[in-house]
Formats: sequence, structure tokens, C-alpha cells
Amino acid sequence: MIISPYAIETRHLRKEYNSKVAVNDLTLQVLVGEVFGFLGPNGAGKTTSIKMFLGLVAPTSGETSLLGMPAHDHRIRARAGFLPEHFRFHDWLTAEEFLQFHGELYGLDRLQIKKRSQELLEKVGLIPYSHQQLRTFSKGMLQRVGLAQALLNDPALVFLDEPTSGLDPVGRRLVRDLIADLRHQGVTVFLNSHILSEIEITCDRVAFIKNGMVLKVGALNELLQGETRLILRLGKVSPEILAGLESFGSGLVRESTGRNTTVGLEYETVSLTVPSQATVPELVRWLTIQPVDVYSITPHRLSLEELFLQIVGTDGGL
Repeated sequence: MIISPYAIETRHLRKEYNSKVAVNDLTLQVLVGEVFGFLGPNGAGKTTSIKMFLGLVAPTSGETSLLGMPAHDHRIRARAGFLPEHFRFHDWLTAEEFLQFHGELYGLDRLQIKKRSQELLEKVGLIPYSHQQLRTFSKGMLQRVGLAQALLNDPALVFLDEPTSGLDPVGRRLVRDLIADLRHQGVTVFLNSHILSEIEITCDRVAFIKNGMVLKVGALNELLQGETRLILRLGKVSPEILAGLESFGSGLVRESTGRNTTVGLEYETVSLTVPSQATVPELVRWLTIQPVDVYSITPHRLSLEELFLQIVGTDGGL
């Protein structure tokens, strides 16, 4: 078996449906053992990409390998787990029967299936409902049993397409804990979610895609520690001070004036965006030798939502 540092590697992946291009020149590398977030607006090609990764949809052109093997190699299915966004389970089966059926599809023996099913039903909080038919389950409960199904074969690579859809806060916490446990075990998790706060808490790296193309890929902590918005409360601001501030960043705005009633001093609020937090000490040193009073400097780190809008734009939702 080929040993590769990448759990997923795609090269110039493209998918056309007649005249519609769903995925266009998608090139991506996901490292073994990382939790990777896949972000983009509706219609960006996220679900189609996942289906091509798994060999469920044939690409128009391009290549994909999973765990060092071509995605079309059926042997990879035994090492991968998948929870689709729009699942339709066999609702006449009980939760236990459902996992038994999928375990047999994986080629597991009955003792393995029984042991693994009980472990996973306990993890997703469904032990009390293991003998109930799936047709009696709520959407959140179906999502949980779907997660158990995706992990049944003890996979090395898991694809989760909107895994927290329909879950309450307790259910979302459960999914986060499951993902953290998978990371600890060295399992690679590929996560597509429109709940950006979940991505921000969970993922190591993310890719932003639009119109089927990757716009940006990076470590989440590095991306979020990039551009920083500073809110400055200063005394009387001269044109020379404004010009000096503009040399440190961009988007300078004179927002308002105010008065500190305790000491009776007027101040002006100015904001600007600096390239990184490393710029802040340099700006502070410059301000301290200028003829202006400095009352406060408050950094505002970009949230993932703000970063998403900055990279992808506002002409489409998640």
C-alpha cells in the first residue's frame, strides 16, 4: 500500500452536468490526522466534491486519491466513513438492525458489529432507543444514528456533510466531542458545515471554495490571527496623525467623538485594519511619541464569519 502524507489529494478535479459546471479545477491536499473544514456558499460544489472524493460521482476530469489509493479503488470504502447531508435510512429497521446491516456491508463479523454498535450507540446517546424503529426517530436522532453508521467500520478517514444539521446544542456538543476523539485517534475528518462557529471550534485547517474553485486554504488559527481591526480612542486628531495611522494599515474611519465625563476630556474614535497583530506594538510605539493623547486601543480579531465574507463575498449564503 502506498504511504502518503495526504488523506485526500485532488488534482484539477472538474464536474460538469450538461452545461453547468458544478466543480471547476479543484486542487486540494488534506493531511492525515487533521480535521479539515470545507467552506463555501450554497451551490459552491461542496457536496459534489465529497461525492467525487468517495467515488460516488465520476469526475468529468481530474484525479483524486484517498489514503494513497485512487478514489475509484473499492478497497478504500472499507477504510472510509460517510454521513451524507441528505440521508434516507431504512426506517423500518431498528437502530441496532440498521447498524447490523451496515456492518455486514462492510464485511465485519457479527461479534465485531455487536460490540462496535453498542459502543457507538452509547457515544451518540441512543442506547435507550436501540430497539426502536428509525421511523419513530426525530431528525436529530436520525443524525446521531447516521454518525454511528459513519464510524462503524473504525475508519481512517471520515466525511461529515453537515453533521450538526437538525441537532440541538447538546447534540452539537456531542458531535464536537466525537470529532475531538477522532482527532486524538489520528483519524482524518473532512467536515462540511454551514455552522461557522462549529468549524471555528473544531477544525485545524479550512478551505474556502466558490463556483467549484478553491479561493484560499490555510491553518485556521493563522487565518484568524491575520488582519486585525483596531478601535482607537484618541484626543484631538490632526491630519498629520491620520496620515501617519494610514501608513500602518487600511480602511481608516473617523467613527465618532465622545466625552469622558469623569475627567471632562473629549476624545475621538478612529478605526483601521492592520495586516496582523504584530503591527500593534509598532503602532503603539509610534503613537507614544506623537502630539496626541491615547485613551485606549482595542484590537478586534476577525471572526470566521467575517473572514468568510471577506474571502467569499456576500453574493451567496452557506
